[in-house]
Amino acid sequence: MDKVCIGLVEDVEVGGKVIKAKIDTGARGNSISKSLAEELGLEGLGKTILVKSASGQQVRPLVGAEIVLKGKKLDTHFNVADRSHLQYQILIGVEVLKQGFLIDPSL
Repeated sequence: MDKVCIGLVEDVEVGGKVIKAKIDTGARGNSISKSLAEELGLEGLGKTILVKSASGQQVRPLVGAEIVLKGKKLDTHFNVADRSHLQYQILIGVEVLKQGFLIDPSL
């Protein structure tokens, strides 16, 4: 499989909108801000996930979406969180990165 090289911040197309996303090799899954998920009309999967972080743990709902990252279309899911205090509305984790991406922090 050909690997695509990406940086720590990348444009991700989701719901027809291009958003800057934080690439996080320390996160297993993906996260999207609640406001952006609502704006894009992303459908809930009827499932939740327990997310553990340095600030504790939370139960978050999951939504499904097709994303485009560096020209690759991927079906994935996001946990929905309040990311209003964070710089990026989307975080991409290892579940997506394992699908053919290499990270180069200098990009």
